[in-house]
Amino acid sequence: MTDNLKYDEARKRVKALKGFYTNLFFYVIVNIFLLIINLITTPGNLWVLWVVFGWGIGIALQAFSVFGKNVVLGSDWEDRKIKEYMDKNKTNSP
Repeated sequence: MTDNLKYDEARKRVKALKGFYTNLFFYVIVNIFLLIINLITTPGNLWVLWVVFGWGIGIALQAFSVFGKNVVLGSDWEDRKIKEYMDKNKTNSP
């Protein structure tokens, strides 16, 4: 792979990460604002939860596309857990 292709891939990845973090920032800010409005105007009816849930699905899908399938556990999670259990068994062995 040439340096130009590597640079282009890295640039696309950074752009995707920036887009995700920007959307996440606005998700939090707007939903806090809407929650305050909801609690002031109609505290008995939490309609803001529909917005949080609906927009949250979009944020989750974007996170999955940006971070891939290892968004929750990380790419090296299995290796770390295996090592942890092996070390644990080593110390508990007679």
